[in-house]
Amino acid sequence: MKHAVVLLVEDDPQQLSLLCQLLQAEQYQVLEADSVESAILQLKQHKVDLVFSDWKLGSLTGLTLLQYVRRYQPDIGFVVATAYGSVSHAVEAVQAGADDYLAKPFKRQELLLAVDKGLRAKTLRQQNSTLQSQLSEQRQLVELVGMAPCMQQLFQRIQRVSGSDVTVLISGESGTGKELAARALHQLSPRANGPFIALNCAAIPEQLAEAELFGTEKGAFTGATQSKSGKFEAAAGGTLFLDEIAELALPLQAKLLRVLQEGRVTRLGSHQEIQLDVRLIAASHRHLADAVAKGLFRQDLYYRLNVVPVHMPALRERKEDIPRLIQHFLQLHQQRYQQAGIGLSPATLRQLMAYDWPGNVRELSNCIERFVLLQDEAELVAGLQWSTTATSGFVLPDQGLNWEEFERNCLAQALQRCGGNRTQAAKLLYLPYKAFLYRLEKYQLTGA
Repeated sequence: MKHAVVLLVEDDPQQLSLLCQLLQAEQYQVLEADSVESAILQLKQHKVDLVFSDWKLGSLTGLTLLQYVRRYQPDIGFVVATAYGSVSHAVEAVQAGADDYLAKPFKRQELLLAVDKGLRAKTLRQQNSTLQSQLSEQRQLVELVGMAPCMQQLFQRIQRVSGSDVTVLISGESGTGKELAARALHQLSPRANGPFIALNCAAIPEQLAEAELFGTEKGAFTGATQSKSGKFEAAAGGTLFLDEIAELALPLQAKLLRVLQEGRVTRLGSHQEIQLDVRLIAASHRHLADAVAKGLFRQDLYYRLNVVPVHMPALRERKEDIPRLIQHFLQLHQQRYQQAGIGLSPATLRQLMAYDWPGNVRELSNCIERFVLLQDEAELVAGLQWSTTATSGFVLPDQGLNWEEFERNCLAQALQRCGGNRTQAAKLLYLPYKAFLYRLEKYQLTGA
């Protein structure tokens, strides 16, 4: 791996200069550090492929640096240089995760072989990490996350219909995981090795939607400088997932119905029909039956799509899954941002269990992601928009009262019930103490 970035950690200036020259002559990019502390700074500021570190580094050792690397940047290659005859140090380093070690004095070729070995080990770790991530993602796609009875019924329904090409219509509020269910249907189907193409119909302008779905021929309209396949063609042999299908304009709904009935598609600007081999899954957070009644969605298309309905339950309907989901998202985001494993306090967990989650699983994932980055439970809870279910026993607001007034009233009532004791009032509201103090300051309330 020529041009790889190697961090040299050596407190002997002469030795550091020599090693630097040797590696630069082999076209490696070299960073330098003369202590564990300066090495850690380099690792935080630069992308490093391999660390080559001396064992003895002032009052610390290369083992300290190795432990840091394996905890926070585990894929990086690591080679340790030990004093002649220090077999115990070499064994300790390898047991702690070093890819190789060199006993001083070592030859140029031995150095280059050790560096190459460390870089190859890094590549293997990255490949393995990617594979594990893909397997984990696939496992989650197939199994989803949840043990609530409504989720178990959902899993069974998905498993029963996944083996066929039947059209499925997935309903549910925004953030409940409709695309996740569609991917599960695809992964469990005979089409699993084919493409899974997802299109959010609400995210494309009406005038471009037809071209996006069916494709275009060169010159079909101004700006069409080349032929382009649509999503139906791209999904050949696999699955096409149309999210928020209720947002399609009525004329385009008619063309979509024709494609589904005939199993053929015609690009814009062409008269040649293309035979399709695609399974269609559609989804919407709207009630399509209501949209049909209002004349906003074609009834015939609704019946064509709704062969097998699948409903995604809201998170407030399966609150027993919240701890499992929290753990899932903690692991997911900690791995993504290479953060140390941290958990939530019982008080914060109670708060999250009491919350109604209007944004459903997507909102929970975003909250946990923010917590992993900031590691501040008060910030996590303060960002939630509380509903009345979390304030049982307090006077509910009149219809015209805004949220700020309601929240201030809840805080004031809690302080009054607890005789001004802030700690007890925070517990009464299931708020972390820091979040409670933040709200007191926000509304300029006082307490003992």
